[in-house]
Amino acid sequence: MNAQLKTILLTVLTLSVFVIALVELSGVSNTALFNKYSIGNGGTGQMTNGTPDEQQKKDAQRKAMPKTTISFVDTKHNFGTITEGEVVKHAYKFKNTGEHPLLISNAVASCGCTVPSYPKEPIAPGAESEVVVEFNSKNRPGHQKKNVLIYSNAQEEAMSIGFDVDVKEK
Repeated sequence: MNAQLKTILLTVLTLSVFVIALVELSGVSNTALFNKYSIGNGGTGQMTNGTPDEQQKKDAQRKAMPKTTISFVDTKHNFGTITEGEVVKHAYKFKNTGEHPLLISNAVASCGCTVPSYPKEPIAPGAESEVVVEFNSKNRPGHQKKNVLIYSNAQEEAMSIGFDVDVKEK
């Protein structure tokens, strides 16, 4: 092969690698840098729905991600006094204060009367989001104290948020 052909082939190869790197860093690709941990539907076309196998996969992805930090505005809330049968909600606002994307892989309530909902996609560094906790007071008279464990790739792998409520009978 002559020198000119080698130079052309090397140039084409270098430009190809450069274009691939740009696509990866820009996030245009389904499997781009942000989705390299197969989070959400990156590369699979599916969202996980919480089956045990999928939850184990999500936990493994979370553990493989670089550690970051999370800062909640508040971790405890007091609903005061409500009447039995009422459903109340509180949004626990938080910020990803670290340098890497934050992934919440699970939120586990201490009781079936408490239902947490959390963002399924990674939260970018500096971005804010919230975990909403809903409590159904049906058949729960008296003082109630409930907790939700938040599992993420933060330095503190499991973090507790919770609330107190006094439920008066109808």
